[in-house]
Amino acid sequence: MEKVLATAIIVGVFAYFYFHSAQNTDNGFASNLKTSYDYIIVGAGSSGSVLAARLTEDPANDVALLEAGGSDETNPNVYIPGAVAQLTNIDEDWSYYTVPQKHACFAMKEQRSFWPRGRVLGGSSSLNWMAYVRGNRHDYDSWSEEGCDGWSYKDVLPYFMKSEDIQIDEFKQSEYRGKGGPLPVTRPTTTPMQKFCLDAGKDLGYNVIDCNGGDQIGFSWMQSTIKQGERWSSYRSFIKPHLDRPNLHVMPNTFTTKIIIKDKKAIGVECIRNGRKVRVFARKEVILSAGAVNSPQLLMLSGVGPKEHLNKLGIPVLADLPVGENLQDHIMIPLSYSTNTTGAVTLEKMTSTWTTKQYEYLGTGLLSAPALESLAFVYKDFNKKKDSGENADIQMMVYSVHASTPPLRDVLKLNYKEEVKDKVYTSTDDVETIMFVPTLLHPKSRGTIRLSTTDPFDYPKIDPHYLEHPDDVQTAIAGVRFTEKMVGTDSLKSIGMDVNSPILYHKMCSVHEFRSDKFWECFVRHFTLTVYHPTSTCRMGGKDDPSAVVDPQLRVKGISGLRVVDASVMRNVPSGNTNAPSIMIGEKAADMIRKG
Repeated sequence: MEKVLATAIIVGVFAYFYFHSAQNTDNGFASNLKTSYDYIIVGAGSSGSVLAARLTEDPANDVALLEAGGSDETNPNVYIPGAVAQLTNIDEDWSYYTVPQKHACFAMKEQRSFWPRGRVLGGSSSLNWMAYVRGNRHDYDSWSEEGCDGWSYKDVLPYFMKSEDIQIDEFKQSEYRGKGGPLPVTRPTTTPMQKFCLDAGKDLGYNVIDCNGGDQIGFSWMQSTIKQGERWSSYRSFIKPHLDRPNLHVMPNTFTTKIIIKDKKAIGVECIRNGRKVRVFARKEVILSAGAVNSPQLLMLSGVGPKEHLNKLGIPVLADLPVGENLQDHIMIPLSYSTNTTGAVTLEKMTSTWTTKQYEYLGTGLLSAPALESLAFVYKDFNKKKDSGENADIQMMVYSVHASTPPLRDVLKLNYKEEVKDKVYTSTDDVETIMFVPTLLHPKSRGTIRLSTTDPFDYPKIDPHYLEHPDDVQTAIAGVRFTEKMVGTDSLKSIGMDVNSPILYHKMCSVHEFRSDKFWECFVRHFTLTVYHPTSTCRMGGKDDPSAVVDPQLRVKGISGLRVVDASVMRNVPSGNTNAPSIMIGEKAADMIRKG
């Protein structure tokens, strides 16, 4: 496999310079758990790390941050943005698979979608593609209108800004951007393709905008949680600078198996640490920040969930709540087109001596960014009004990656069938390709998380019900049609792109007329890929909302002393990548808790 991907990108760029010259040996982790803490936070990911950092700003708060995975320093590739494709199906990844899909994923083995999720300090923010996208103002206004008091755009904007340290000069004076926060946000520029894509947007009549500013509709440069050529996860940004706080106990390799609930009150957790079962008690609250898969799983194992489901498994029901319902996820449709330029990121360029030395000595070049180049947010009818009072329907992401090459078949780990790989990954040494990824932002299909057994080590059943609702198929096809519009612009035709000649995938649906609606429906149902944005499985809502698991203060209904603080509480999936909104949720939750 092409010298095993050029010896795993030159062995993690020399194990990332012997991991920053061996770092220091004192990792700052607590050696042992105490018997009790004021707050126990389960999960050190995008939200949990923020929450632990903010709560321990008050020296009166004693906090344990429990993480099932290990240190983010174990794998040097975590810190190298250009090595992101190698961060799936590894020790730091839960490596989930969905149940077989009835309406989608036809190109995948058993029609199962592969779902990477972070099992490491930093959670999925240590494995993701580092995009910083807040979503649309109407996302949050709709949450508020549906009963989530205090979650309007006006309410949440200060928390986005509080986290942020904007490093993009033209945005530093923006009323929407934050300065001096723990999280750096930059604009990496590694290939010339960014400008071509933005010019294509202008050709179509769209504005180039700050996608995290006042208006989301239009084209935007990519904004990333990268600084000086390195990934900045929520753990690195919020926790690492404060590991010396005596009231902060960070405990990696600690697998929480159950919430201890007594008389309708959460009083602690059971966990496995160093091969032993340990009980830790919370004087004030237990807070789940384990994500949209693990938080509902842990609630259900502890007796909080749908009565009928728990009864089938023999779990005593302590609170009958719709835990695991309302699962939402963004899906993306991969489309690659050839160019007559040499602007794409290829394996040969990525593993060249120049690239590795440029990164080693300067922290720049192809390894300093993930080749996720630009974004667009559009309506499915392609209305170009700046703000129609509605969310965007489609997000376009452009990857300047030459994806039609056999060595990528195993690196990308998309669970394709072998016969699909043979048709998709063909040798194209004489041309380079660019990948366009239209993304369905607001699926109407709703999925579920269900326990498979009562054993916490058994993975839950994940069923996103991809493309079950027919409107989702039509919106996905609209995303493909928007890609065709982009490829047909003068800007992209000038570098050899041809809307009638996609390099990849067209062999899969050849029974239909190429580029017809039937062809694209077949294509969309085959190549239904997750964007790794599961949300809403512990949905927030008003007091009398039967779909809600938590109230607007993120307290679990019917159980005192228990909150959920992560992407699972989102009322609906926002219009964009979910890392920044998860960080915002951690910020807002910390304020709510500290204010009582």
